[in-house]
Amino acid sequence: MTLEVIDPGFLTTVQDAGRPDWTHLGVPTGGACDRWSLAVANLLAGNVPGAAALEMTIAGGTFRATAPVRIGVAGADLGGHVRETGRHLSPGHSHDVAAGSTIAFPGVADIAAGARAYVALPGGIDVPEVLGSRSTALAAGFGGLDGRALRSGDVLVAARAASVEPAQGAPGTVGGAWDAGEAWPEAIGLDGDPDRDPDAPIRIIGGPWSGIGDLVGRAWRIAPGSDRVGLRLEGPVLGPAEPRDVLSFGVVPGVIQVPPDGSPIVLLVDAQTTGGYPVAAVAIAADIPRLAQLRPGAEIRFEEVSIAAATEAVRRQQAALERGAALIHESAAWDEAWRGAGG
Repeated sequence: MTLEVIDPGFLTTVQDAGRPDWTHLGVPTGGACDRWSLAVANLLAGNVPGAAALEMTIAGGTFRATAPVRIGVAGADLGGHVRETGRHLSPGHSHDVAAGSTIAFPGVADIAAGARAYVALPGGIDVPEVLGSRSTALAAGFGGLDGRALRSGDVLVAARAASVEPAQGAPGTVGGAWDAGEAWPEAIGLDGDPDRDPDAPIRIIGGPWSGIGDLVGRAWRIAPGSDRVGLRLEGPVLGPAEPRDVLSFGVVPGVIQVPPDGSPIVLLVDAQTTGGYPVAAVAIAADIPRLAQLRPGAEIRFEEVSIAAATEAVRRQQAALERGAALIHESAAWDEAWRGAGG
């Protein structure tokens, strides 16, 4: 099946789990900014967690389904709905969409709604692999769909044929959507850490130079101009970190650089692989998905944690993802058995 792009939205690209094995050649990691939500959307669509899916930013796209399809939706709530019926395509669920339906993600004004939404198709989106990944490298112009953001008229092909068929006499199957399919388990939460306050500070560990104390205990605002390369922070101007002149060295997503103007930058997945600005701290890997969901104007704080705490947070998040996948598989198996029994 295919999705026809009617309106691409602000920035919609094909992204998967990225290219972590090529950074030694200067290729950014890339892939989904919020890999947790990418994984949730894919699992809801019956895919492996890192399959290629759509990443939409702030104002998403509008698409027409050419055949019945089950999509997985996760990440920010960008007001997704089926135009013909008005039905909400809520994140954290799979949705069975009828042939000919138009699905739209127009965006919402609420800063707290998040910045990026993910839509997964059966088997992932069928685009060529480049350097072992189907993700779009915007700066380099390769991967995804011709190395660029989507345009009106593009056609997205699912790697696996959809098996969704409407039940006899099922309501709302003409130009609409049927009942929602699987739901991400509430006990696990949509960010993988239900015990942690969603407004809690971003956890950071110290960088190779001084400066982490200047980040902690202050409020920072996400500045305009932030993108997949990094989040620019507005707040107190930091003094120059020592040493002031450094040779370029390797950097990773989560690194918090302090450029000469004193306004920190938190690197995201499309950041360069080397940099020469002093590094005050590094955001822990488990909190990168939260950073990816921050819009310009959103406020954040930081708290310092130990390397051991950072490692444990990643382990908990991975365990939560595996548990969620198991529960979805179990639920899908029961649904299949029920349909097979004539339910």
